[in-house]
Amino acid sequence: QVQLVESGGGLVQPGGSLRLSCAASGFTLSSYAMFWYRQAPGKERELVAPITTAGGSTNYADSVKGRFTFSRDNAKNTVYLQMNSLKPEDTAVYYCKAVHSTWALWGQGTQVTVSS
Repeated sequence: QVQLVESGGGLVQPGGSLRLSCAASGFTLSSYAMFWYRQAPGKERELVAPITTAGGSTNYADSVKGRFTFSRDNAKNTVYLQMNSLKPEDTAVYYCKAVHSTWALWGQGTQVTVSS
């Protein structure tokens, strides 16, 4: 079955850290550009960061620059989003997305809640 499965979300206090994972099954991630998006309640889904097949990612959203790091491990068929210095406004459902040419696949999302 072709799918993306996110994990690693949860409840964290402001200033804390989480690492999200997005594991692919049924296809090989190394040929796909990958993206992390997030959607807060009542808001549109927004792009957090893209990552190329080579692993470079420089276009972080301004709101997460310097705090979030997107990485990929093609050997494990997984991408990661390391989130540090979390803020309440980072609360959202986080989604990963795989793209190749005109084909795209979304994961089911993982909830991140930043609250004291």
